Amino acid sequence: MFRLSLYIIPRANLSVIRPRQLFIYTESRMDVKSDENRSIHSDNIVEVHNVPMHVIVRPIPSVLDEQKVQSLMNTVKETTDIKTVPPIDVLWIKGREGGNYYYSFGGCHRFAAYQRLKMSTIPAKIFKSDISDLRIYLGASTPDLL
Repeated sequence: MFRLSLYIIPRANLSVIRPRQLFIYTESRMDVKSDENRSIHSDNIVEVHNVPMHVIVRPIPSVLDEQKVQSLMNTVKETTDIKTVPPIDVLWIKGREGGNYYYSFGGCHRFAAYQRLKMSTIPAKIFKSDISDLRIYLGASTPDLL
């Protein structure tokens, strides 16, 4: 287990703290990480899986910046380094009768880039969740998962 502490880089005007001024120090690994390419959900998950695109449910329509999608498509074509294009977060939910459901709410530009490149899989960090977490995102629209 590790302890998180936030450190703020001193600046002349501390009345406004910008996200780029924050760094996270983890005691267990004794390193300092920048806030880029981080996820509140899967930051502590190391494993990255290639998840089939067709199993991922994205219930909320994306509002896309086309330039961002094109840029990501070019980057994905040029490199397979996941540090360049970080994995998306995927909630893995077991249905009440044992079905597996995979939901993704963020990473819409990355998902669109992989989709448009007709990639069969996308790098993802999978974290176990449950129907109550899904209800937070979808409210009364939460499906009855079997």
